[in-house]
Amino acid sequence: MQHSNDIDLGRYSRQTMLREIGEEGQRKLLSSSVLIVGLGGLGAAVATYLTGAGVGRIGLCDPDIVSLSNLQRQVLYTESQLGLPKVEEAAKRLQAQSSVTRFDLYPDGLTEENATEILSGYDLLVDCTDNFATRYLIDDICHRLGKPWVYGSIGEFRGQVAVMNHHRQRRYTDLYPDREELCGLPRKTAGVIGAVPGVIGAIEASEALKLLAGFGEPLDGRLFSIDLLTLTTSTIEF
Repeated sequence: MQHSNDIDLGRYSRQTMLREIGEEGQRKLLSSSVLIVGLGGLGAAVATYLTGAGVGRIGLCDPDIVSLSNLQRQVLYTESQLGLPKVEEAAKRLQAQSSVTRFDLYPDGLTEENATEILSGYDLLVDCTDNFATRYLIDDICHRLGKPWVYGSIGEFRGQVAVMNHHRQRRYTDLYPDREELCGLPRKTAGVIGAVPGVIGAIEASEALKLLAGFGEPLDGRLFSIDLLTLTTSTIEF
């Protein structure tokens, strides 16, 4: 990866012309690091947009392999990659998109044993997972390390996004306090249209860029929800 001072910022001219970002904000992005946990529908969108935006280092964390049912919504993968590890295949696609960004791969996923060591090396985490237990783990470790994180979830036609552990110090446990009950629920596969993770993943990426480059008003302690079936939205504080 090139040093940020050596990179042709013309690559990011459509971003740097925005007064909220400019060259200073772009250099912040180039020197920043993000861990993406989960490389499914949400993670594919988040990784694509953060790579394109010029985030300097991105960690890709997911123990899963590419399956046929993923292709309906997980835009990083193709039929030729079925059965292959998501982190490796995602990194190939993203590195082809940009030689500027460096990618670190975590094919074992995020666990209680490795979470602190992995998370300590990043400025920000973006949650693209699909289960309560991992989100509570993320919440615990980010709180302990003082790291902000972007929460995202999807189901059917709906999705949610929030920023946790930022200036207002709001946590996932504040939003969903019934940890034992939620973690005890049986895991089941829910339906979803492919556009939902695209929309929510794009919003998560936007929130991440706000936090890294220091512009706009992040969803700090606020939960944004959207229903694509009716195209209605709401934002609440928690």
